[in-house]
Amino acid sequence: MGLYDVHAHLTDRRLAAKEDVVVANARAAGVSTIVSNGLNRHDNAAVADLASRHPDLVRPAFGLYPVDAVLHEMDALGIDYPKDRPSEPAEETITWLEENIDDAFAMGEIGLDRHWVPEALWERQEAVFRRLCKLARARDKVVIIHTRKAEQRTFEVLQELKMERVNWHCYSGKLKLAKRIAAAGHHLSIPANAVRVQSFQRLLTDMPREQLLLETDCPYLGPERGVLNEPCNVAGTAEKAAELWQTSTKEALAQLEDNFTQLFGAPP
Repeated sequence: MGLYDVHAHLTDRRLAAKEDVVVANARAAGVSTIVSNGLNRHDNAAVADLASRHPDLVRPAFGLYPVDAVLHEMDALGIDYPKDRPSEPAEETITWLEENIDDAFAMGEIGLDRHWVPEALWERQEAVFRRLCKLARARDKVVIIHTRKAEQRTFEVLQELKMERVNWHCYSGKLKLAKRIAAAGHHLSIPANAVRVQSFQRLLTDMPREQLLLETDCPYLGPERGVLNEPCNVAGTAEKAAELWQTSTKEALAQLEDNFTQLFGAPP
């Protein structure tokens, strides 16, 4: 029976610097699959390299982070946003994805973000999101969604495009909408800080168990505030789920494993 982390960022420099330790910790915790998500063309290539080094554990997800989708335009408008390399047009990553998506386990992360992105660029951001969804649907890939302050619009677009294989990473919108998302057959992944954050505990208790998955979003959202998060911490989230569901950890793990297989299929 395996543990799964469906949303990690193992190519983040803080985790990449101790890759072997992070991988060993995950294996020791019983993690059998880590879906490492890409943010742009450069990060996607790094994810692919990482997966090639750990083919039995790491599954590559290639994506275009919603802010990166319009970051070139944000730079042109003089909008400050933290980044570790010069921005480039979204078309560079879209072309890369079109050429490489068949090698991906999933497409992610993609979506809409209205926290960082100004309203003047919302239309452009959505156009990119739509292109990526259509590409994923054409290649039968699960989409892993990032959305911030745009949950309702993201759901509308996914419904309009008839996207069925969907996971919402770290959902932070309204519970009423979350129930509609689950009713549509989409999954929601719960991060490791659920052991201390009530909003995620409420998702665990109020959402259909069949629609829930585990994630870390590492190196962010760890079980301890200010401590670097790792994939091994999904084990603690599974235990929290068992506690809230008033069931055994073994039964909770079986449910979560079934959920993973239902969305992604059996891992190769």
